Order: sequence, then C-alpha cells, then structure tokens
Amino acid sequence: MSLKERITEDMKSAMRSGEKERLATIRLITAAIKQREVDERITLDDVQVLSVIEKMVKQRKESIVQFEAGGRADLVAKEKAELDVLAAYQPTQLSGSEVDALIAAAIAATGAASIKDMGKVVAHVKTAAAGRADMASVSARVKAKLAS
Repeated sequence: MSLKERITEDMKSAMRSGEKERLATIRLITAAIKQREVDERITLDDVQVLSVIEKMVKQRKESIVQFEAGGRADLVAKEKAELDVLAAYQPTQLSGSEVDALIAAAIAATGAASIKDMGKVVAHVKTAAAGRADMASVSARVKAKLAS
C-alpha cells in the first residue's frame, strides 16, 4: 500500500470514527498532495508525498515557535495536534549516532576537507537519510565536523 493510499484509508477511518481534528489534518495533507500534483502535472510517488509531509511538519514547527512567542497557547495546542498526526506518516527518525555515522560516511565518500565542501556532504546525507532526519540539524552537524 502506497503512502497516498494509506492516507486516504486513514481519512476514511477518521470519518467513520468521528475524529474531527485528525480528519481535518488528513484533509490538509491530501489537499497539499493534490495541489502539488496539479501544479506539476504529475502523480506523486511515496518519496514525493513524504517531501510534502516534511514541508508541512516544518511549517508546523515554525508556527509553534511563533505562537509560543505570541502567547497563543490555543494555537500552539492545535499545531502540536496536527504535528502528531503528520508524524504518523513519517518514517522513524534516525538517532544522533546514526546521523553522525551517515555524515562520516558522506565526508569520506565526497572527500570533503573544508566548509567549502559542505553542500556536497549535506546532499549526500540527504539522499541517504531520505526523510528520516531533520536536515537543519544535519547541516549544523556537518558544519561543526568540517570546521574542526
């Protein structure tokens, strides 16, 4: 079962069980997927659907920071609930040691020696991690490794 089919099935089950908040979030996911399919005139595969979900997760995390700064606890709770639903569709995240191992392998594979080679290393790790790591933290770790 593809990720898109799983999302559709989860939407149906949320409708049947009356989970309004979960249903609303799943509808947001399907709308984002359909929007990208229409814009690019393609049918998204699992990797592309995962990138749509990652983008939505990133947006929710940024919104939570902004709403906390603004003192809007109600909106923070709403965004966190959406984030929990989105997280169910993401693959399990890599641990810090696994990310460090990927970074070390990428540095060895690309022959990176300085900060100038950071882009190559991050691109290599991004393909290897495939949605299982936060690329902002990966980028910071790569920068720290190459700087030392």
